[in-house]
Amino acid sequence: MTLVPLGDQAILVYLPNELAAIRFVAAVREANPQWLQDVVPAYASVGVFFDPDAIRTVDVLAWLRETALNPGKFDYLDPGHPRSFHIPVCYALEQDMARVCAHTGLSPDDIIRLHSGIEYTVHAIGFVPGFPYLGYLPAELSGVGRLHSPRVQVEPGSVGLTGRQTGIYPLPRPGGWNLIGRTPLVIVDVAVGFFPLRVGDHVRFVPIDEPTFRQLQGSRLEPRDTVQVSQDGVPPPAGSLV
Repeated sequence: MTLVPLGDQAILVYLPNELAAIRFVAAVREANPQWLQDVVPAYASVGVFFDPDAIRTVDVLAWLRETALNPGKFDYLDPGHPRSFHIPVCYALEQDMARVCAHTGLSPDDIIRLHSGIEYTVHAIGFVPGFPYLGYLPAELSGVGRLHSPRVQVEPGSVGLTGRQTGIYPLPRPGGWNLIGRTPLVIVDVAVGFFPLRVGDHVRFVPIDEPTFRQLQGSRLEPRDTVQVSQDGVPPPAGSLV
């Protein structure tokens, strides 16, 4: 474990792996010292934000070392059961499938099968509010670089990939990932504080067709198992969003 001060209000903690980071977050939140303001995990690192008027940085460092080395609060702490989401994706609404095919040597059908064939973990939330960094891609899909020139604006719900990661653009923003589809679901509503995905959650993508996309467009991703879509892309009866 490595601790690095970030100014006078935060400490960046580097852990051995993603699971260790999730357990460390659970330990800090369980202790919930009065000076704690926020705990932000990202892959194998954790940002711990504190009130500098309530405690000195050196004391936070000492407290974090004690917490991390205490097996009762870290090594054997149960981080809880992750929630599972099924997120529909219309892969026909792609913009960079040809680029991904050229890099991987795979057909579009193979890319869709591989991308939707595994369960991902939310390892971080950034670079805009609610953007989930999901890992890890199958080896066959890994290694595709970002676009040489990022798009000025990516439509919300766009599903992209780069390197070993895939993710969903929740808001219209610039972006340089390879877009291979789009979900009709709203995964962020900043105005009302709607952020259903959190670090540690599991996500599986479900292929749908364009009529199903239009029917589901604007529905919200709920914080539990979501849209039930049959394998042929036909949506369920109205009211089946759970």
